[in-house]
Amino acid sequence: IKMVGVRVLGNVGPKKAAKAAPSTGKSARYYPADDVSRPKQSRAKKHNAPKIRASFTPGTVCILLAGRFRGKRVVCLKALDSGLLLVTGPYKINGVPLRRVNQAYAIGTSTKVDVSKVDVSKIDDAYFARVTTESADGEEGFFANDAAKPAVVSDQRKADQKKVDAAILKAVDATPLMKNYLGSKFSLKKHDRPHNLVF
Repeated sequence: IKMVGVRVLGNVGPKKAAKAAPSTGKSARYYPADDVSRPKQSRAKKHNAPKIRASFTPGTVCILLAGRFRGKRVVCLKALDSGLLLVTGPYKINGVPLRRVNQAYAIGTSTKVDVSKVDVSKIDDAYFARVTTESADGEEGFFANDAAKPAVVSDQRKADQKKVDAAILKAVDATPLMKNYLGSKFSLKKHDRPHNLVF
């Protein structure tokens, strides 16, 4: 008996047997014109939601450490899905509007404000998405207007700010000296020791 083109491999699995099978000798007729990008495999099987520090609860008075409002005391309303904190001044007291803050740049204090009557269920990360407006001036208009355009706040944002602040201001007015506390800036004096401060 003559066995042509067959290799005897002994006890092998189905994968090796398929590789050892004789090929037809023909190459594939179709080649993709472009390189097909394959998604990179992530080692993390599941991306968990960001962990929020226990000191940040709804109604906690926080101190901002960075940004244009650094040093201001604000009221934390809730933690968003992205891990950022939703805070407000209120705007009427210290000029801080509804905004998102990274918890790494905030200090949670032991002071609390009652925010149980404040409705911020509609405000999420998509609420703060930037609206891109395409200018009709073209390239010439882009280079001609060197002056920076002021940021336009929508009427919806203004209405939401008034609605949220109205409920917070009632709780602030009911607490003695709370309005003065939120209106004052936090700063370190000459002989203050930050590691010994109790917030």
